[in-house]
Amino acid sequence: MQRRTRWRPACSSFPSRCSSSSTHSIGGPVSASDESTSLLGVRARVVLPDFTLEIDERIAAKGVTALFGPSGSGKTTLLRAIAGFERPTRGRIVLGDRVFFDAEAGIWVPPHERPMGFLFQDARLFDHLGVSGNLDFGARRRGRGDTRFAFRDVVASLDLGPLLGRRIVGLSGGERQRVALGRTLLSGPELLLLDEPLAALDVGRKAEILPYLEKVTRRFGIPTVFVSHDLDEVVQLADRVLVLDDGQVAGEGATAEIVEGLDLGPSANRHEASVVVEGCVLRHDTRLHLTLVDLHGDTVSLPLADRLEEGAPVRLRVRARDVAIAIVQPEGLSIRNVLPGHVTAIRDGGAGAADVTIQLREDHLRAQLTRAAVEELGLAEGSAIFALVKSVSLDRGR
Repeated sequence: MQRRTRWRPACSSFPSRCSSSSTHSIGGPVSASDESTSLLGVRARVVLPDFTLEIDERIAAKGVTALFGPSGSGKTTLLRAIAGFERPTRGRIVLGDRVFFDAEAGIWVPPHERPMGFLFQDARLFDHLGVSGNLDFGARRRGRGDTRFAFRDVVASLDLGPLLGRRIVGLSGGERQRVALGRTLLSGPELLLLDEPLAALDVGRKAEILPYLEKVTRRFGIPTVFVSHDLDEVVQLADRVLVLDDGQVAGEGATAEIVEGLDLGPSANRHEASVVVEGCVLRHDTRLHLTLVDLHGDTVSLPLADRLEEGAPVRLRVRARDVAIAIVQPEGLSIRNVLPGHVTAIRDGGAGAADVTIQLREDHLRAQLTRAAVEELGLAEGSAIFALVKSVSLDRGR
C-alpha cells in the first residue's frame, strides 16, 4: 500500500498583472475511463534488482511537475518508465487518449515512437555534427506541419545564435546543455522529461541554465516533468511537486504548500523551514544590480535577475532563518526589505527557539527567533511587527 500524504490547497496563482503562469494538478489513480488530452496517467510497478517502484498517479499534462526526493527514491526510474526506457511488470501509461503501455492489453510503445523529449544529466550530443548539425538532427524528427517549435524561436530563446558555427568539442557544460535542450525541443515533443539536467554542472553553470529552462517551459507551453533533489531548483521551476520516497508517493501538491507544509526530512538536502512567495517582476535596476518584485502590494528587492522580463511571474523561497523582526519601523538599516505585518502564530521550535508566522498583505513568512527574543520583544498573536529580509537572501539561484 502506498504511504501517502495529500495536500489539497486552495488554488493559488500569480498576481493578475503578471504574465500567465502554467498551473496544474496532481492526484488520484489512473484508469482507462478518465483519460483526457491534458492528462498523463501512470500506473506502474517497476521491479529492479534492488528496488521496486509502485505508483498510481494522474498528472495534468501542462505546466512543470517536479519529481522530488532523496537519492534512490525512484525519481529517475519513474521518468524512465514514462519515456519507455524501463518496462513495468504491470500497469498502464497514457498521455491523453494514447496508450503507451498496458500490461493487460499487451500494449508496448518503444521509446522512439513516444512523442516525448528526454534530456539527460549529460548532454549526449553528436560531436561530429557540430552545433547546427545537432539542432538540424532534432528538427528532422519533428512531424510535418508542427509549427510549435520554429528553429529561429528555439535558437533565440536559448541564445544559441553565437554557437551555430561552433563544434561540440570546446563548448562549456552549460553551452552543451543548451544545445541539447534546443535539439530536444526542435524534435517537437508533446512532453518534456528532464533527468536532473543540472546535476553535472557547477554552481555557476547551473545558475546560467536555470533561467533558460524556466524561459522555454513558459515560452513554448510544453508540459514538463523533471527530476531533482535540489529544493531551490524545484522552487524556481516547478508549479507542482510529487514527492517520492522508497519507490512510493510520499506527498504531492502545489510547490508553495509542499515546501512549507511537508516535513521532508531526508528528502531535502539543506532543507530548513521556509515559505514560497509568488509575485511578478516590476523592473530591473541595473545600476544598483537589483530586481524589484511585487508581492501582492508589497515590494521586495533581490539580486539582479534581468533574464526575467518585466511583468513575468516569479517564485521566491524565503528561509525562516533569513527573516528578522522589529516591533517599530527601523531606520538606518542596510536591510532593504522591511515589510509591515502581524504575528499570527508562535510555535515552540525546540532548543530555546521559536517559529513565528507573520502575515503580510496576502502572503506570509516564517521567522526563526530565540525564545528569549520573543519574550524581550513581547511578541504574541496579533502583534504588529515589521519583517526584515536581506535582498541577498532572496537570490533565486542558490
